[in-house]
Amino acid sequence: MSHTPLARLLTLSFRLLIDGLHERLPERGFPGVRPAFGFVLLALAGGPVTMKDLVATLGITKQAVSQLVVDMVAAGYAVRDVHPADARSRTVALSDRGRELLVAVEEIYAELEAGWAAQIGADRVAAIRTDLEGVLRAAHGGVLPALRP
Repeated sequence: MSHTPLARLLTLSFRLLIDGLHERLPERGFPGVRPAFGFVLLALAGGPVTMKDLVATLGITKQAVSQLVVDMVAAGYAVRDVHPADARSRTVALSDRGRELLVAVEEIYAELEAGWAAQIGADRVAAIRTDLEGVLRAAHGGVLPALRP
């Protein structure tokens, strides 16, 4: 009997959650949110960051990060400002609307997880979370790595 590789199942599960998120976001008043915005939302959740730090966190090109930021600013989810300690540098932060989006995302993920719990049991969902977190922490020196595209 052959088994579906875990990598494939995790990828399909990821897509299921992301697709479910993006189906529900417009219902909450957030149309047109691109999946790539999520990486920036998480990177900015702790407060303003420099473009240089955002590039390092996301691990993609400066041009790609710049375009994402431009798109998020245009959509009203982020703001750019001059760095308070270095006028040559720019910071990026979540706008009020961006923080509202982040709250909506977390609420929708909780709803999607509740659907999984109804299917397989809350204890199994908790065990999956614990096990995956343990594997990831073990592979990254005890910390969860930043989510990257």
